[in-house]
Amino acid sequence: MDEIFDLIIIGSGPAGVSAALTARHRGKTALIVTTAPEDSPLCKAEHVDNYPGFHNATGRELVDAFVSHAEASGAKLVRGRALAVADMGGVFGVSVGSDFFQGRSVVLAGGLTRAKPYPGEDTFLGRGVSYCATCDGMLYRKKRIAVIGLSADAPEEAAFLRQIGCEVEYFDAGRAKKYEISGGSRVESLTADGQVYPVEGVFIFRSGVSPASLLPGLETDGGHIVVNRDMETNFPGVFAAGDVTGAPYQVAAAVGEGNIAGLSACKYVENKAKEK
Repeated sequence: MDEIFDLIIIGSGPAGVSAALTARHRGKTALIVTTAPEDSPLCKAEHVDNYPGFHNATGRELVDAFVSHAEASGAKLVRGRALAVADMGGVFGVSVGSDFFQGRSVVLAGGLTRAKPYPGEDTFLGRGVSYCATCDGMLYRKKRIAVIGLSADAPEEAAFLRQIGCEVEYFDAGRAKKYEISGGSRVESLTADGQVYPVEGVFIFRSGVSPASLLPGLETDGGHIVVNRDMETNFPGVFAAGDVTGAPYQVAAAVGEGNIAGLSACKYVENKAKEK
């Protein structure tokens, strides 16, 4: 896609949607990158009774209402997992699966990613470890690979890999809890709960990527993104809001932070335009 959005927002929860609505109300273009609704912890809530105007709503009802509101505002949505954010000097590039989008600012609102990288995951990223079946699947055609499925779309991704000719060993939370990736110059095996499986690649499908992996150099503290009162990160033009910035993990707090992040991103875009 050649369009350069004013804001690229990663996450369609209360913080992300709030940032998008703020941007749209100020005449800015906004793209929301979102995974399946089922991946959101909010979607699993039986009832939410502390957000004004939604008495005893289910989490799924809130998620659906947020997304519908965002779409009605003119914000664009793309389904997929954000894999990387890159500062390209003047614009930011965001990789979503095999697609690539550009934005003048970025709002990180993907919620709290609790999972730490598995031993060997960072070491072999790009050398046998992948997060994108569409991007890298054909590299492993007729080869034995492992799929660690931790997201709602993981079974579909594994089915695609089998369809293109990969020999898939599938793992989910019910099959194993602990993993370690090993090899020499490339991945050679996956150890799952102590059992070693010889593989040539490992595909890991989580609902989100940790902030540090998404944007190397991003300042974090205890797994949370460090921001100031304007929701600015240590990267000019990159903002964060919601659970990813820390407690309280509440819808009302996320909406407020998303609004601030949206305002700050709009101001950043406007100031950069004046500099030209």
